[in-house]
Amino acid sequence: MRLDSILLLGCGNMGGAMLAGWLAGGADPARFTVVDPYLAEAPAGVELLRALPQRHFDAILLGVKPQMLDDVAPALTALAGADTVVLSILAGVELASLSARFPAARAIVRLMPNLAAAIGKSPVALFDTGLDDAGRAAVTTLMDPLGAPEWLAAESEFDLVTALAGSGPGFVYRFIDALAAGASALGLDPAQAQRLAVATVEGAALLAAASPHSPAELARRVASPGGSTQKGLDVLDEGGALLALVQDTLRAARDRNAEMAAAARAAS
Repeated sequence: MRLDSILLLGCGNMGGAMLAGWLAGGADPARFTVVDPYLAEAPAGVELLRALPQRHFDAILLGVKPQMLDDVAPALTALAGADTVVLSILAGVELASLSARFPAARAIVRLMPNLAAAIGKSPVALFDTGLDDAGRAAVTTLMDPLGAPEWLAAESEFDLVTALAGSGPGFVYRFIDALAAGASALGLDPAQAQRLAVATVEGAALLAAASPHSPAELARRVASPGGSTQKGLDVLDEGGALLALVQDTLRAARDRNAEMAAAARAAS
């Protein structure tokens, strides 16, 4: 299966990040057509339209807001035929809801990247209906320039994976901000504290990605017994407070994803 021509329906923050990642990874801009009534301009070589064209595409990426699905689906149905794969980044919209709206599509794939797709550093969670092994391989190849594609074992995992990999950057940014704010409150210049916090997290993340050791083991190696790092870790670890906070954070995001999925099912 080839995915040479791709229609992006909507090119907002996430769709735009994916397009940027594909182009940065060397994809031919002529492969992509964007339909967006509000986008001022598309990257060089990418076709930008204000209305749906009536021609074949190998894949259609749904990049509109989830609540807009019923508005765009009727006009899109004719394009989502037996030779077209529908790719959806619509949070909370399950495969059953998508299949009901695009019954003739060759296959439908849910995916959940994050904004780091623009620099090729996003996890990309995937789950499908209708793909064979060759089809999955083709979709994986399409997603490779965006970061790290991961096929899920069950669609039911999407709510939690979306909380972790989709919402996760927001939680990390909040932690970076807290690192900087804490250092500033203790006397460091705020701008300098922010630069140091960003650089620290960037370096730690790159090392964690490249290391054969787990993050837990890396933390142990950074901390000398009785040293300053260990004293700080003792505060984070006391009573399991950090773990409990992160679990509550992920649970809240996961449950909200489940609520949105239930709302989408009810609207079908």
